[in-house]
Amino acid sequence: MVAKPVYEERLPLGPLRPWSPCVWVRRAPEVGASTARVVPDGCTDLLWRQGVLAIAGPDTGHREVPLAPGELIVGVRLRPGAARPLLGETPATEVADAQPDLSELWGEAALRLREALAAQPGPWQIAATLAAALGARFDAHAPDRIAVSVADALDCPRPRAIASLARELGYSERHLRRRVQAATGYGPKTLEQILRFRRSLEAAESAPDWSRIAAEQGYADQAHLSRQVRRWSGATPRRLAAQRA
Repeated sequence: MVAKPVYEERLPLGPLRPWSPCVWVRRAPEVGASTARVVPDGCTDLLWRQGVLAIAGPDTGHREVPLAPGELIVGVRLRPGAARPLLGETPATEVADAQPDLSELWGEAALRLREALAAQPGPWQIAATLAAALGARFDAHAPDRIAVSVADALDCPRPRAIASLARELGYSERHLRRRVQAATGYGPKTLEQILRFRRSLEAAESAPDWSRIAAEQGYADQAHLSRQVRRWSGATPRRLAAQRA
């Protein structure tokens, strides 16, 4: 049996909490090479890996990340639309499917953060330091509350049309589409599909009844769900559930 990486999440503390679903730690097995399957979730992360700070931009496809024996990765995840404390004024579309070094956006501040991380005794202390660094940027780079609210509105089985949301928020549909794309890295329709895919995976963790999940999450039928799961993960629902178990 191939050993799997161990993945753990905790809720962040401080001002980041409303905008971050978790801080997380991934540990590779001590013996042998392994991989981690990364699938789109609509989020943007700040990563610490082997002493390097990087931005994990929003993914538009799945990928396999090779892990060295015993490798440790620590991250802070930001909700869809809430990436501005990490990206500043850089649109999320510019880092989609990419992992640029943090210094490209933060300059000297990234080097100071890396020095602070080197003094931390363990992974959760590293995670807390990353979260604090993001929280300290809120005054200058607050999350786009409009984009976050639209992402929240799209995160349900039968969301309202973007035109209706635009009228309610007092923007033109074109402006709102551009704003959501700049903040999340996706157009509203793609974001809606990714969020539905994410909810489906979460529902399958407790009971992978794909027919029920398809009905509850707003897919036309189970075949529609299967096509979308393969699109975003590269695997069938059954295979993906087995890999995540």
